[in-house]
Amino acid sequence: MKRARPKDWLIAGAVLLLRRDRRPPRLKPGEREPVVPAGEPRPRAELLALFLLGAGTLCAVAFIAVYAIDRIPRQTQFLGLSLGLSLLFVAAALIVTAKRLVVTEEIEDEYPLDEHPDEQETVLAAVEDSASRLTRRRLFKLGLAGAGGALFAAFVTPVASLGPVLDMRRFYDTPWRRGKRLVDEHGRPYRADQIEEKTFYTAFAEGSDKEQLGSSLVVVRLPKDDLRLPPENSGFDADGIVAYSKICTHAGCAIALYRVPLFPPAEPKPALVCPCHYSTFDPSDGGSVTFGPAGRKLPMLPIYADSRGQLRARGNFDEPVGPSWWGVRMKRPT
Repeated sequence: MKRARPKDWLIAGAVLLLRRDRRPPRLKPGEREPVVPAGEPRPRAELLALFLLGAGTLCAVAFIAVYAIDRIPRQTQFLGLSLGLSLLFVAAALIVTAKRLVVTEEIEDEYPLDEHPDEQETVLAAVEDSASRLTRRRLFKLGLAGAGGALFAAFVTPVASLGPVLDMRRFYDTPWRRGKRLVDEHGRPYRADQIEEKTFYTAFAEGSDKEQLGSSLVVVRLPKDDLRLPPENSGFDADGIVAYSKICTHAGCAIALYRVPLFPPAEPKPALVCPCHYSTFDPSDGGSVTFGPAGRKLPMLPIYADSRGQLRARGNFDEPVGPSWWGVRMKRPT
């Protein structure tokens, strides 16, 4: 038998120290055998996915900011750009995750059609083991939650355009009070003797913001004999002159047309018309709906002529101003 030399011992020791142990690691008590082999970490792909999620989150937040600041020029284009980029970045992050970070499994046999607890546990284990490349799982979950939450907030932000949920006061507030004069767009008071039949007038509350929806009126004169105001609107006219809100109760468009028959025996009677969806209202009957999609009548303003012949309000509207979905609670205007 040949005696081992010191050189042989050194070589054997180096092999034992440097060789890679190819035996599978021992499982701790309670651990299971991996279904999907562990993958090599890919930190660059992981950082790229996190960067894309962060970019998607920032773009979704930018959408909310652009929507809230309505003074930004070309707002619609910026809204589309920010939301589109957010969806693009999040989609790219999911693609990078699926292609570069999720360990895939090659299935040799199809899963059985019948459900069995063992097969279900195997599928769940395969899903869990597929994330072995992720070294920053908490940060990754935070990125997913941030991107998902920001996108959800961006999608629900336009709901704010439907009006406030809690504070509805400004939707029922109007500038009309007893004694408030009716003026034209230049601030000149209307006189009763200026209002002619078959003519359409636009009036505003004196001293009010003309952009306020509750300020604008349509004013027409009808023959006294043609008025058929309901009892609750009795006395709302000023010698045949009637005033209604200029805002259509269907979708909030402006009442901009006044239909006057040229041949009364053969044509319909006078009517106020919204040109957007053709809702039609009867000014002689308290603003009742005669045609179109509007769900309720036009709010009527009680008016009178003072000692100088100037038209003034007796009080506020008889109904809330604006489209029907603003007045679903049917509160009285304030």
